[in-house]
Amino acid sequence: LPGPPFTHQQTPRKMVYYGQTSCEQDTERYLDVVKYVFSCYKKEVPLIINTMGWVKGEGLLLLIDIIRLLSPSHVVQMDMCDWKAMPPLTPEHVHLSAGLHTKGKQQPKCKQLDMSAAESWKCSEEEDASAPQYKLLYIHPEFPRAGVAGEARVHSGILRDMSILGYLGHLQYPDIGAVLPLHSLVPYQVPFSAVALRVIHTDVAPTNIMYAVNASWVGLCCIPDEVRCQTDGPVLLTQTPICDCLGFGIVRGVDMEKKLYHILTPVPPENLRLVNCLLLGNIAIPNCVLVGQQGIDGEVPYVTSDYNYSI
Repeated sequence: LPGPPFTHQQTPRKMVYYGQTSCEQDTERYLDVVKYVFSCYKKEVPLIINTMGWVKGEGLLLLIDIIRLLSPSHVVQMDMCDWKAMPPLTPEHVHLSAGLHTKGKQQPKCKQLDMSAAESWKCSEEEDASAPQYKLLYIHPEFPRAGVAGEARVHSGILRDMSILGYLGHLQYPDIGAVLPLHSLVPYQVPFSAVALRVIHTDVAPTNIMYAVNASWVGLCCIPDEVRCQTDGPVLLTQTPICDCLGFGIVRGVDMEKKLYHILTPVPPENLRLVNCLLLGNIAIPNCVLVGQQGIDGEVPYVTSDYNYSI
């Protein structure tokens, strides 16, 4: 656990590519992703669920949804110094509060005058049976500036870029001292007909899809359905699937004549054979990867200074 994530990257047991740094735009899919990943947990070892830092407004309601859906044994709530806007997430609070997509339990309407004591006791017992049973551990930090949101956002962006760079580091040859630029690495050739394609975060016209995909970071995924190609063009999905992600890659080129994607990825070949879907999200390749390419005469690939800002 200690140390920044890019220093100790591991291959996860189960991974879904959400494709965005925030789940604000599609909280329903986010919850579906959480449930899908959690479904593979076999309970043979303890599990720590690291929730997001978004705990205001809808973020707090989403957190209540997650606690309700995953039924943890303990909840550790870390307060923020000099900030009292977030209530203690006691089992009673979660039990009665409405989440973003789940409903809270109404106060029992059992204390009616015409109900016998036995019936009233039975009704309250049923209410208690459905209530969360976790233990709340509440921590109040004493040090100043704990959890300052603006700084966290900047730091998370830097750490995300470092994680991507650390991941791409597996493309480098360990016995060569110099770091090879992208254009010096040999890509995999993937036929259009072998993989389905989906842009997660926005609508892209089919005629423009290749412009969006070229020089992009993609999730290499496996959908249960067989990919069937009716035309010689790319196979486009109409909905974003919730499916296993086996790793990531960069589409470093698209050959429109031979109908091939050129993909750089450190995912081993035995896993790549399972990949039949490319998901393009709102995650950018760090600028230094493209700008810092060495040994190039003339224009740097994928980088332009001739840009019309009126577009």
